[in-house]
Amino acid sequence: MPRVACAFWLSAPGQGEIRPATVPKPGVDEVLVRTLYSGVSRGTETLVFRGGVPVSQHTVMRAPFQDGEFPAPVKYGYLNVGVVEEGPPSLLGRTVFCLYPHQTHYVVPASAVTPVPDTVPASRAVLAGTVETAVNALWDAAPLLGDRIAVVGAGMVGCSVAAILARYPAVRVQLVDADPARAAVAAALGVDFALPEDALGACDLVVHASASEDGLARSLELLAPEGTVIELSWYGDRRVSLPLGEAFHSRRLVVRSSQVGAVSTACRARRTFADRLGLALDLLADPAFDALITGESAFEDLPRVLPRLAAGDLPALCHRIRYEPADD
Repeated sequence: MPRVACAFWLSAPGQGEIRPATVPKPGVDEVLVRTLYSGVSRGTETLVFRGGVPVSQHTVMRAPFQDGEFPAPVKYGYLNVGVVEEGPPSLLGRTVFCLYPHQTHYVVPASAVTPVPDTVPASRAVLAGTVETAVNALWDAAPLLGDRIAVVGAGMVGCSVAAILARYPAVRVQLVDADPARAAVAAALGVDFALPEDALGACDLVVHASASEDGLARSLELLAPEGTVIELSWYGDRRVSLPLGEAFHSRRLVVRSSQVGAVSTACRARRTFADRLGLALDLLADPAFDALITGESAFEDLPRVLPRLAAGDLPALCHRIRYEPADD
């Protein structure tokens, strides 16, 4: 018999609700997952919550298991960790990560879930999708030994990039943000911190993830001649001015976008999406990543939590959603 789960839906821009969802019996090569935790990606999900996905991007921005259409009603999300309760013997009882929205139970193809390593607690594994974005960005950026690097924007993605760069040998890494409170996060990740006006210049590489016009302009200012900005921000329906006058041409600067929807061209011939996600999960064995989880709420509170996240009343990097029972 089909069973009933509970799922979070954006019923209208700025308004969410929990609805019942029918969960079918899993078929051959499918799994039934009971969710332990999901994560709210504050940048993308709050943009979706306010209805800020441009019409031209409705298809590109679909989450893998999204129901409904932008702007609403839509069931959206992609950071989900749960336990396989039914499925192939090799996955039964395993903790897995899946790019699934906020829902108590769900059925997906077995190929859509990735086992979480024993070295990674389920409560931290919700970061896998964001760390995967950071992995792809650094494949695009290809930092070199001895590079001087700034990461501008200490949000969830920027902090993930900085955390990985902290492992690189002989590089100078500085995390830059306008919020001085982010200094504590930088310290937990093992990287230097600076306010925008104090950031070190002459950078070979700047990874920009602040999703702000000022942040992008400051990123260009921090570059050495022939340096590159890797643009990770997604601005949704906002127009952004880029300062391409003055010394932009004479210094031969580069602005290059990076987006997780495709494996970086630098690795595409040798790495799959599964390889990339597996690497992200392996990296999450480092407890330093716990600094990126800055709050937790129960699933039933999500309709009241997301408006606060979108409005900035509840400051957060990754806000974790807890389902019951939730055992690591």
